[in-house]
Amino acid sequence: MDGMAASSSEQIRTSLRGIGVRQIRLVSGCILFAYVLSHFLNHALGNISLEAMADGVRWHTAFWQFLPVSIVFYAACLVHAGLGLWALYERRQFRWKTMEILQLALGLSIPILIIAHLLGVRLAYTLYGTEVLYPQVLFAYFVSFPAWRLWGMIVAILASWIHGCIGLHMWLRMQPFYRRIAPLLFALAVLLPALAMLGVYQGGRIVVDNDSVEWRAENLAEKQIGTNAQHDTIDRFTEYSLLVYLGLIALVLLARGARALHERRGGMINLSYGNGRSVRVPKGLTVLEASLRNNVPHASVCGGRARCSTCRIRIIGDCSHLPEPSQREAFVLHRVGTDDPSIRLACQLRPDADLSFFQLFLPHTVSTDGHEGGPTRIGQERYLVSMFVDMRGSTKMAEKRLPFDTVFIVNRFLGAVSQAVLESGGMPNQFVGDGMLALFGLSSSKREACRQALRAAAMISANVEELNKFLSHDLREPIRFGIGIHGGEVIVGDIGYRDHMVFTALGDPVNVAARLQDMTKALSSEVVISDEVRATAGLAADALPQQEVPIRGRNEPMIVRSVADARTLSALAADVAVAAA
Repeated sequence: MDGMAASSSEQIRTSLRGIGVRQIRLVSGCILFAYVLSHFLNHALGNISLEAMADGVRWHTAFWQFLPVSIVFYAACLVHAGLGLWALYERRQFRWKTMEILQLALGLSIPILIIAHLLGVRLAYTLYGTEVLYPQVLFAYFVSFPAWRLWGMIVAILASWIHGCIGLHMWLRMQPFYRRIAPLLFALAVLLPALAMLGVYQGGRIVVDNDSVEWRAENLAEKQIGTNAQHDTIDRFTEYSLLVYLGLIALVLLARGARALHERRGGMINLSYGNGRSVRVPKGLTVLEASLRNNVPHASVCGGRARCSTCRIRIIGDCSHLPEPSQREAFVLHRVGTDDPSIRLACQLRPDADLSFFQLFLPHTVSTDGHEGGPTRIGQERYLVSMFVDMRGSTKMAEKRLPFDTVFIVNRFLGAVSQAVLESGGMPNQFVGDGMLALFGLSSSKREACRQALRAAAMISANVEELNKFLSHDLREPIRFGIGIHGGEVIVGDIGYRDHMVFTALGDPVNVAARLQDMTKALSSEVVISDEVRATAGLAADALPQQEVPIRGRNEPMIVRSVADARTLSALAADVAVAAA
């Protein structure tokens, strides 16, 4: 029990170390995006009727004005706005992606665009109890206010939505599922604001069409819209709030200027890249900022947000004088499994003395903005099932055949194996001579990946049997094969150099699968499966014969399951699927 409690405490501490400014910004932004989404859905009801908008806003306000929710919402507003100002101060240069600059500019402009509407509705209700709803708001924008106020509201709608969508994109693009759902999310991102603005237009047209003395008496009474004196008070609040906010922006810009002046007076330092390139920059810049400011290519998939480790550098020489890693940097470095003090994140390290280093990831492999590959292509840790398939006796066969004939037979074998892998949901990955590595689980769960591998092994046996019949007139003996299957956490990504990049998996589970394939010869089996795959697939413990075998490169023996005839796996996999259904 004490061990479990200690383990839980360590997990909690590790999670807390991963929380930084960016994580707080993300959480607060998601809360605000949920509010905007709810508001837009309510606007879209105007395409049905004004009554539908009124019914929808009751549910909207009932939720968002519920005291605990309201406290969380306004806290998120203040935190997110404050972090936007901090981002303006913290950013040292603006040579990153246009999308990031657009997001920052929109985020800073949103308070200016919505403050009049927010105070006109919320403050009026808080101070005077006037409940300004859709009839009153739409009348103001379509009848009372000048036309520029309506266009200002449309700009506010679009600015809020685009800012939130960019933030979600920058967050989700690192997730493996994002590539599959991105087209759907893009369609929703375009459709929803269009429906919201159309709903506002339809509601405003209804208000204009119904405008009459009787309608105004019913909907524009003082208890609903307030008095002129109350309007003047709210207008003054709005003006003061705008001045305060603009003053804060001006203060941040002045602080940036003062910091730049201080840095120039504080001295300059030299950064040497280990390849003969050296730049001179002011103290206080991160290594990544220094690279970008001086147009030095530097890998950084997440854009310097400490969400990845591709900007890692190794310090040359003494690193004891460097600042201690921040909480977020320490979390990322621990996550990638390095405790070497000479390994640092370039996006977090702010050296205050001359520094020599070299980059661990070449810039041509991973672009600064991450455009050259998705999260799986650039490197990701995930659970995969690795299958090694090897053709037996190809060397002996090549000694007695013409080269063309040998290549033809090997290609037919690899084609039969690849077809089985693809039809089972896997991906043929690497072809090495007469063997192949296949990966399962790139787009499926652990259990499904294990079952796919078992089905693929059975299908390989059936395909090779058909191939043997087809080539029976040309083969002295049937083609035989060996298959090794193992699953576990691996690193997947593009490996290689420049134009010679290969997407593959690295890690102990891949090596073990290769060892199991070699073991099929000694065990006189077609397939050797790790007990990990058997258990994860849901096969019964007595479904396959069990053996404990030593694995080269491992200290402890490993439990495996041997299969003399791979075709028997087809029935086992089918039974498991039926039981699961």
